[in-house]
Amino acid sequence: MKLTLDGIRKDRAAYLAAGYSLPSFDYEAVKQNTYENPAWIHFGAGNIFRAFQANVVQKLLNDGILKTGLIAAEGYDYEIIEKSNRPHDNLTILATLKADNTVDKTVVGSIMESLILDSGNKTEYERLKAIFAAPSLQMASFTITEKGYATADAKGNVFPAILADFEKGPQAPDSYLGKVVALLYHRFTQGALPIAMVSMDNCSHNGDKLRAAVQAFANAWCEKGLADKAFLTYINDPASVSFPWSMIDKITPRPDAKVEAMLAADGIEELEPVITSKNTYIAPFVNAEECEYLVIEDAFPNGKPALEQGGIIFTDKETVDKVEKMKVCTCLNPLHTALAVYGCLLDYHLISDEMKDPVLKKLVEIIGYREGLPVVVNPGIIDPRSFIDQVVNVRIPNPFMPDTPQRIATDTSQKLAIRFGETIKAYAGDPSKSVSDLKLIPLVFAGWLRYLMAVDDNGNAFTPSSDPLLATASEYVKGFSLSDAPKDLSVLDGLLANEKIFGVDLLAIGMADLVKRYFAELSCGVGAVRATLEKYTV
Repeated sequence: MKLTLDGIRKDRAAYLAAGYSLPSFDYEAVKQNTYENPAWIHFGAGNIFRAFQANVVQKLLNDGILKTGLIAAEGYDYEIIEKSNRPHDNLTILATLKADNTVDKTVVGSIMESLILDSGNKTEYERLKAIFAAPSLQMASFTITEKGYATADAKGNVFPAILADFEKGPQAPDSYLGKVVALLYHRFTQGALPIAMVSMDNCSHNGDKLRAAVQAFANAWCEKGLADKAFLTYINDPASVSFPWSMIDKITPRPDAKVEAMLAADGIEELEPVITSKNTYIAPFVNAEECEYLVIEDAFPNGKPALEQGGIIFTDKETVDKVEKMKVCTCLNPLHTALAVYGCLLDYHLISDEMKDPVLKKLVEIIGYREGLPVVVNPGIIDPRSFIDQVVNVRIPNPFMPDTPQRIATDTSQKLAIRFGETIKAYAGDPSKSVSDLKLIPLVFAGWLRYLMAVDDNGNAFTPSSDPLLATASEYVKGFSLSDAPKDLSVLDGLLANEKIFGVDLLAIGMADLVKRYFAELSCGVGAVRATLEKYTV
């Protein structure tokens, strides 16, 4: 059995007998309509897009609600298109790993066309320009990671590739963002046609990040006379170009070898993952949880697909913001980070296994229900307590989701401020509450300091996950060892006062002493991490 259009037609009976759901729409008609009347192009068609948005579109195509499919484009690692999409005719197998020990297997075929975003490839680029010139195009969406929208480093220095494109203008840019803005400029030259530019990346106020990047290029090009100055008016007019905010939530870990083996046992061939020359890990299948949320600001100047009939929620910007804060600051991401830090220290390798540990389960329950929930703002469209209930009882404990604390611990220094800092600020700003009421959020901070020592609770060294501040932060704990000898904890003050890491100055708000006390207990010897958790998770 091959994962190609010919394969699923030839072996349709075998696929169905093995329990696979297949596309049931008129593929050729949809493909032709998509080519002639493109409505939605997506940049960065990775795992979450293939598991979520592409699957929603397939359901709507199957039901006859949509008549056009998706177009996928990749502007960084062209081998994704060349070695994954095209050899399988843009098909993907979605393995939905459910908490009840069942697996839904779906061949997702809603991507009708995949393209390489390369201004030096005339054939590919001309097709992309034709798509952006189409009056039917309603949105261009993105999952290119938060880093993908950056035009400058932390000090404000414009990246060399971006700076070079500022000088080149929209004719043949090389950077990912430059190429996207050049396509948008082409749409402007074809009659200033309206479009929604929709970031679907998992970062706060993502639409603003995309808008800022587009404006940076437009400003540079217009100032240098490389683009019509009316382009600025076009991108700054929400009736012409919108940049909606969105919140996305679906756990899609790296394609797992066990899932690959399961699919191979069904008789499907050539599922081996590929590692590209840019070190991208890609596979023709995606494994994901069943739970999914996508909430989008309803700002579409050229209309929008009927995605609400597939479970996607359109609402106002304020509600998107409330949902995003509910998830990122209280109901999911802080719990994940707590499990990531302590999972590494306690030598766990699956998040789901951590939830079998009563102490760790209690840790996240207290952080979520007792410390976070009292200050969360209810967005109205999703109930926060029900959301946490699902996270704690279904999503994180799902034994079939191959997610690891080591993966989630990546870039922890960049996550603490938003995942915990906002809750601390809410306590500080509420006259009826006190920062001193928070007991386990400081324990997570102390756990991260203990994690920086790169020694687990058994006394064994481990390799911390990648983090841009790992080397800098680790310097603060390099003088500590697992010992109950008195420690000069004042050396930690410089780190604990860093608002960029913690969201607040922990010294200024009076939390630093508790964090340091916890750290001393966590590092007093082998087994101290578990002993400390047991002491305080009551």
